[in-house]
Amino acid sequence: MTLSVRERAVLAAIDPAELRADLAELVTIPSVGGTPAEVEVQRWCAERFGALGLDVDHWEMDVQAVTAEPDAPEPEVARTEAYGCVGTLAAGSGAPALILCGHVDVVPPGDLDAWTGRDPWTLRESAGALHGRGAADMKAGLAAAIGAVAALRRSATPLARPLSVHAVVGEEDGGLGAYATLQRGHRGDACVIAEPTGGTVMPANSGSLTFRLEVPGRATHGATRTSGVSALDAAAPLFAALRYLERARNRDPEPLFDHLDLAAPLSIGVVRAGDWPSTVPDLLVAEGRLGVQPGEPVTRARTAFEGAVAAACAVDPWLAEHPARVSWPGGVFASGRLPDGDPLLPDMAGAVADAGGARPPARGAPYGSDLRLYAAAGIPTVQYGPGEARHAHAADEQVRLDDVVLAARAYALLALRRCGSSG
Repeated sequence: MTLSVRERAVLAAIDPAELRADLAELVTIPSVGGTPAEVEVQRWCAERFGALGLDVDHWEMDVQAVTAEPDAPEPEVARTEAYGCVGTLAAGSGAPALILCGHVDVVPPGDLDAWTGRDPWTLRESAGALHGRGAADMKAGLAAAIGAVAALRRSATPLARPLSVHAVVGEEDGGLGAYATLQRGHRGDACVIAEPTGGTVMPANSGSLTFRLEVPGRATHGATRTSGVSALDAAAPLFAALRYLERARNRDPEPLFDHLDLAAPLSIGVVRAGDWPSTVPDLLVAEGRLGVQPGEPVTRARTAFEGAVAAACAVDPWLAEHPARVSWPGGVFASGRLPDGDPLLPDMAGAVADAGGARPPARGAPYGSDLRLYAAAGIPTVQYGPGEARHAHAADEQVRLDDVVLAARAYALLALRRCGSSG
């Protein structure tokens, strides 16, 4: 597509050095979910939005009231304080024609010895890649959104409709920030979430649910273990049943997800059993995530999991009399998708191509995100952003500066096309 004079001017105003500087400042703030730094990073966003001349709504959430709403996400992280932050480039009238959304919370860095230099909170550059906790997931995407708005301002490009940037907390543990932002009335005609998508546009997500499985045993001295029942041994047939369940639930995925080996994975991330080396453990607790299939109601996914556990217990001599217990301690991510035929998908792909990238394919994502909250609010939403999901949550998390620049260029073009120009 031939770029207009205004589009060329906006692209020329993208500043890679500014993008890098914003990302460096964001990474410096260790905004692990539920920590005071999650509040600090929202203060940074409010100040940065204000410096760009945006109308800023920076508010303290009533965490207790928000989480008490019947359809609110169930957070896995305890918070007594949380803030929302929205910056709007006001123009014309009505709701924003486009929302650019990024979450500011990050996961803990894990083993510091696994990080080069043992410092996850200082942006480090190596061979064109920028390393730091949150670099890919997803502070680079937020920096690109900010960079796009800065370019629109710097090029003096007047818009006909408002453009908003939503900086949200709590995405990693359920989506509290996006939910509260939508509840506050911040809506728009369309939304792009700047998650790392590895050169694709993602119009659909699987979902995920956090489960807890408690498997009973019977304790005895380790020297007389055959007179007891090890909870570890009792859990073995359940783990096998869950692996079978995963295979069954991932047969014949829909086309958007057929590039994945598992569209809705089931994994166990935490296992605890026993309290003394020479005691047969009388309880095993396993916690993990159950993938929710695209379009599948959360209640149906829970029923499938509970049914598989109950069936495995029913045919086991010990578990038939002492069945395992299933509970769901938070972490509810429903699936979500863009309506079929919505023009946002080709618009986003076209903006990437016109910004200098390869035209991105449309693919589904095997994880939950804030997409499903915006989609549930009736806002057509896709994910497109710099970085790759495989680098998220990893030691030496990384994103390439070239990808951040491309994302900022694509966002700027999409904003100009969606919001229109005036004057």
